[in-house]
Amino acid sequence: MKITGAEIFLESLKREGVKTLFALPGGVVLKIFDVLHQQKDINVILTRHEQGAGHMAEGYAKATGKAGVALVTSGPGMTNVITALTDAYMDSVPLVCFSGQVTTALIGNDAFQEADNVGLSRPCTKYNFLVKDVNDLAVTIKEAFYIATTGRPGPVLVDIPKDVSMNKADFKYPGSVSIRGYNPTYEGNKWQIKQAAEAIAKARKPVLYVGGGVIFSGATEELIELAELTQIPVDMTLMALGGFPGDHPLSMGMMGMHGTYWANMAVHYSDLVIAVGARFDDRVTGKVSEFCPYAKVIHIDIDPTSIRKNVHVDIPIVGDCKRVLQELIRVLKASANGDLTSLRKPWMDQIAEWKRAHPLAYEQDPQGAIKPQHLIQRLYDLTKDRDPIVSTDVGQHQMWTAQFFKLAKPRRWLTSGGLGTMGFGFPAALGAQAAFPDKLVLCVAGDGSVQMNAQELATAVVHKLPVKVFVINNRFHGMVRQWQDLFYEGRYASSFLDVYPDFVKLAEAYGAVGLRPSKVSDIDDTIREALAVNQPVVVDVPVDQYENCYPMIPAGGCNHEMILADPPELKKKQTADARVATQDGDTVLTA
Repeated sequence: MKITGAEIFLESLKREGVKTLFALPGGVVLKIFDVLHQQKDINVILTRHEQGAGHMAEGYAKATGKAGVALVTSGPGMTNVITALTDAYMDSVPLVCFSGQVTTALIGNDAFQEADNVGLSRPCTKYNFLVKDVNDLAVTIKEAFYIATTGRPGPVLVDIPKDVSMNKADFKYPGSVSIRGYNPTYEGNKWQIKQAAEAIAKARKPVLYVGGGVIFSGATEELIELAELTQIPVDMTLMALGGFPGDHPLSMGMMGMHGTYWANMAVHYSDLVIAVGARFDDRVTGKVSEFCPYAKVIHIDIDPTSIRKNVHVDIPIVGDCKRVLQELIRVLKASANGDLTSLRKPWMDQIAEWKRAHPLAYEQDPQGAIKPQHLIQRLYDLTKDRDPIVSTDVGQHQMWTAQFFKLAKPRRWLTSGGLGTMGFGFPAALGAQAAFPDKLVLCVAGDGSVQMNAQELATAVVHKLPVKVFVINNRFHGMVRQWQDLFYEGRYASSFLDVYPDFVKLAEAYGAVGLRPSKVSDIDDTIREALAVNQPVVVDVPVDQYENCYPMIPAGGCNHEMILADPPELKKKQTADARVATQDGDTVLTA
């Protein structure tokens, strides 16, 4: 019996095991929404903006390891979701986005709400499809999920014209697909793995430099085994947090622009860097020509185009991180490598000394303004036993959370890395909460970032997604303000948010819970109150406006050339300006 394209769409998603769809309707996809309305197997979450739908699908994917799925309409529906597609492309997130399109006869005629969805998405997707015949729809969807989730994951777009969703065809869903020219390499070259094992056994100052690929491939257990077997300390990128336990003795935390002092010093002075599922992003390498200048480099990655793209690599290994690490561990165990603990003790002692010299630290005056680091530290202390999923927006608060919230397991960390998308954190948290209704999901946001998708509070309330949002409210685009302080002589060009909402009232207007601590001693009770209710909560936390995030590698600097604190002249300037005052328990800019 023939069924409509809309019904083929639904049945195909069921075959792929899709349980949740993030969507916003429009004219050309009404037939699909009508079919979705009449079934109960897939939970359709109506978002208030297509960018929110895309980020929710990203959060779902990052938290589950499965492809996130979004459905948008043509024209502005598609243009609105482009930011999320680009974000997913940069961070290798498996995402399948379905867009509506005008009828095939009208494509190219500037019809109402027509956009070139294939052209728009080409630079920001792993692949895209325009389905012109309903008979091709099922196999196209199968290929889309296959491409999105295999090899280096990424977003795939399927563009469905209105007539394709209305026309009928026999439904036959393929059990598998084979795409000519697309054959990801999963097994690493055994000779190169042997070379890597020999280099590891000889190195006196090695570092494991770990990226998000470790999480995508599910290689956490292998990474822990390798680190412990070889006694090699672990540096993580922003995207890798949780891929290696943050509280493990061999963890050095995050490296890069706002990484720990000892993590950056270690990679700079190492003699062997083993990069696993990382892409040598500029926020990690700093000045590329002087990145790990004394080290040989081993690079393990499933994407061959990422190897030697930014830095010279001595031992390249193309393959899936999990499988390559399994083979590497086998080779190392079969070799007589001697006492690696004794060999590397001077190196570990040096790292420990760097850590003692410049730990992550801040000063919280019990009677003064709330420090953002203090809030995040207390949030970690009060929630770590509940194994929360933590989402962030982009900016200072993102870096402080990466520094002070020690994630013990993978898929607990949702953040925007490559694109640095403000507005990502809250909808991504909702996507994770939709995947795991009973888990604690936290979102740490900035007062600037959270406003970019604050409309999704309605989505949270309607769909009963009890995400806890903590707004680090400093009345600035904080990271912009920090750069202006350090490099633009304190000229706050368009960084001060002189008009901002009352976030407590905003939450209440949507039917959520709004809270606000007025002083340092209120922090713990406010966190506990937020955690105690099974509703979406927005906690507005007024913080020290001029607190800066350190360490910091300045743009174009080397990893060992970190700024560790505010320069004296900056402190003098802030004191002389006397622009921070406390009024009714709320920090305000008075000048």
